[in-house]
Amino acid sequence: MSELFQLIQAKAEFDRQLHQFNSDPDALSQHLFGSPRYLEALVVEQADQLVGFATFSPNYSTFLTQPGIYLEDLFVLPEYRAQGIGKTLLAKLAQIALDRHCGRLEWLVATWNERAIAFYQYMGASILPDWRICRVTGEAIASLAGSGAKS
Repeated sequence: MSELFQLIQAKAEFDRQLHQFNSDPDALSQHLFGSPRYLEALVVEQADQLVGFATFSPNYSTFLTQPGIYLEDLFVLPEYRAQGIGKTLLAKLAQIALDRHCGRLEWLVATWNERAIAFYQYMGASILPDWRICRVTGEAIASLAGSGAKS
């Protein structure tokens, strides 16, 4: 578990989001292996070392009336890139999506990460230019929850 946690931290650093990294390895373990399971993971190991991973969870499309898979993170250590590991992880996720009768496999990519964008397009992904992420975190969640409770 600690190796996966370290890879997640490396991804946060790569994504220029280390300042947002506030993760807990015990919570991660509980979410991966506890009940309910909130997250699943695929890992790639070479020479007894984790070198890549994908974390994902179910979602749902009301437009398709089908379940889907949301890919939270896909990361391969820099020295192991261009060896087909990312392609293998995406292909495995696509197979899981087929096995689960999913209508979508989707994820986010940073606009600055042109290499990843090109890779994802090469793999058959469509980049949706007309959509933006909406996010509420921390105290803002409590504030939002409280704003609609009053009648």
